[in-house]
Amino acid sequence: VQLQASGGGLVQAGGSLRLSCAASGCTSSLCVMAWFRQAPGKEREFVARIRWNGRDPYYADSVKGRFTISSDNAKNTAYLQMNSLKPDDTAVYFCAAAFSTFSIVPPNYAYWGQGTEVTVSS
Repeated sequence: VQLQASGGGLVQAGGSLRLSCAASGCTSSLCVMAWFRQAPGKEREFVARIRWNGRDPYYADSVKGRFTISSDNAKNTAYLQMNSLKPDDTAVYFCAAAFSTFSIVPPNYAYWGQGTEVTVSS
């Protein structure tokens, strides 16, 4: 599985961004895509995950109601739509993939893309 994240940038508080994760090799319903983020000086934390077929989305409490995770099988791409962004959302965002797990713990994800940086100014 190979993953490539994109879409980060600088946005003002209250604004929106959409992150994309182009995936190859993650094409069955057993594959789970997730987004994690890591702010400076902090541990990597779970943001959201979804089955590759678009089912069973799950979110961290901190982003619930503001972020939406989705997948487009035809484009082999997963997305993270981020609305109502806050300065606390500033971090490097990583997409990750795993098989046959609904874990929200980073070590349980075997495949990682490079990070894409999101900066939210106040």
